[in-house]
Amino acid sequence: MSSGFAKKVKPFPGFDSFAQVNPEPAIVFNSSTGAIARPARTWLGLNLAEIGIILGASLWVLLASYRGWWSIGVTEAWGFVTGGICVWLVVREHVWNWPVGLANNVFFFVIFLQSRLFADMGLQIVYLGLGIYGWLNWVFGGQNHTALRVTRTTRVEWIGLAAAIPLSTWILREILLQVNGAAPFWDSLTTVLSLAAQYLLCRKRLENWAFWIAADVIYVPLYLNRKLPLTALLYAVFLCMCLVGVRQWWRSLQRPEVHL
Repeated sequence: MSSGFAKKVKPFPGFDSFAQVNPEPAIVFNSSTGAIARPARTWLGLNLAEIGIILGASLWVLLASYRGWWSIGVTEAWGFVTGGICVWLVVREHVWNWPVGLANNVFFFVIFLQSRLFADMGLQIVYLGLGIYGWLNWVFGGQNHTALRVTRTTRVEWIGLAAAIPLSTWILREILLQVNGAAPFWDSLTTVLSLAAQYLLCRKRLENWAFWIAADVIYVPLYLNRKLPLTALLYAVFLCMCLVGVRQWWRSLQRPEVHL
């Protein structure tokens, strides 16, 4: 067929983004050794080993809670599972992190209500709105309504964050003091840091990981103090995932855009 008759077919972005975000070639040829390497088999953009680990760990946590093998409540177990899956999908730049994250918001709203961490409870409501925005932005927020790529935080955004974070922390702390919150300052600070991180995540900015790391470092001892050991463990896992996320997203940022 001559090139004049060839047509460029552009997939619908909403559907295409549910596949692997950074697809690799089906077959890789090593010219120095003459060997042909085939990548691991994938399903919905994740390799089968990842899926097996995610499902196995999730089922074990849920079964332990439902069967009473430990004192961790069922709601906290569901929060652990959905939270862990969500963060890993973010690390992988997988758009399904958003619906899983919305489910996670519901579980943590109940957990924080019971623990009187009112700022974190209210944060889940804000997360619901940001989750819907982020989902749409990741799918349609790129050039010509294509999938969004990883970028750096702009100067205007940095100035806005530098002004908003201390002011918002102070205002929220004053509110929590009035409602007898469990840890007014730390609850306020982590809430504001998390909102800043979530905004940058919705915009797919690389620096979102720095804000998540700062928040997680505080969250772990805070939740241990509130007798939420599994949630504290979850945020310790989040912290490790954030370090992996920085590396993965940096690679994605350096990868040149491929026009199909």
